[in-house]
Amino acid sequence: MQDNKQKTIMFPIKDQNTLVIRETLQSVYNSLKEKGYNPINQLVGYILTEDPTYITNYNNARAIISKIDRDELLRVLVENFLTL
Repeated sequence: MQDNKQKTIMFPIKDQNTLVIRETLQSVYNSLKEKGYNPINQLVGYILTEDPTYITNYNNARAIISKIDRDELLRVLVENFLTL
């Protein structure tokens, strides 16, 4: 007899935040690319200055990225770069 009960998988909040940030950056990257910008340069400019004008309004990208705390964004980027 099969057990049809589904088990809830719990993800630590840290991992969930990382996933949200990754999805947000990917979305913003795609919007910048679609508009013809160099997404890496634009994202670096935004991260360094926190000036939202580096990010296009296309696809609501500026509003989307502004929901992420810059310190948290930097933490996730460093952790992922160092594969921690």
